[in-house]
Amino acid sequence: MGSPAKSGPRQPPTLTEEESGYRRLERMSIRSLLANINREDRKVPAAVAGVLPAIERLVAVIVRKMKTGGRLFYIGAGTSGRLGVVDASEIPPTYGAEGHVIALIAGGDSAIRKAVEFAEDDIRQGWQDLRKHRVGKSDVVLGIAASGTTPYVVGTLEQCRAHGIPTACITCNPGSRLSEFSDYPIEVAVGSEFITGSTRMKAGTAQKLILNMVSTAAMVKLGRVRGSSMIDMQLTNAKLVERGTRMLMRELNASWTTASRLLRRHGSVRHALEAAKAHRPA
Repeated sequence: MGSPAKSGPRQPPTLTEEESGYRRLERMSIRSLLANINREDRKVPAAVAGVLPAIERLVAVIVRKMKTGGRLFYIGAGTSGRLGVVDASEIPPTYGAEGHVIALIAGGDSAIRKAVEFAEDDIRQGWQDLRKHRVGKSDVVLGIAASGTTPYVVGTLEQCRAHGIPTACITCNPGSRLSEFSDYPIEVAVGSEFITGSTRMKAGTAQKLILNMVSTAAMVKLGRVRGSSMIDMQLTNAKLVERGTRMLMRELNASWTTASRLLRRHGSVRHALEAAKAHRPA
């Protein structure tokens, strides 16, 4: 168990800690609560649109590094860390890209479900966690922190910078300390939260949207998608087997029976397509 933080503010209030623009929430009707939350949520896509050039620069370097065997690391704490874990966990089943994207969260795997006291305040632990994966200059380390001040994340990027490892961040506080150690900072200012400081709301939504963009665009450019189909997805349930069969029907103009047989024989949409096209008459 960690020790309580020292008394007194660690720094001036940040954008994500600004007071909510709404008052007396407890007096609102359920409909008013929902409408106001929705009103705030609608601001998020516009804020993300404003940082598309920064996201583009990051995706370009990730693709370049991955083409030579590099990996993408997400590192975060609390909600930000959990969002990284969710995104990284989807890459192998969706794109068949095992080990390409790795997520680390302050406090370890137990912190995915339950908060680990003061884990995010350890400025050295993130780098220690990262070193276990033999991180190097061929990789990219993306720090996720709504505040841009989380010691676990800031300390990790500071060490990465010192070791010549490419760094990036997603933060909702422009000009944060985290951005100082980021080669490719993404600063998406979504403003104060509906509930003061509850960054699992707008800030978390913005982070999720950006993570979707980063990993999806990277996988597309790495050839893991053909047309709009996930040709390397893992066939782990009946729904995905059916989806894969329909992909083959469409791509090969084949019957359900033929497509299903090809998929069972070759185990993936990509391999089935390659096999079918290799046996087509010239």
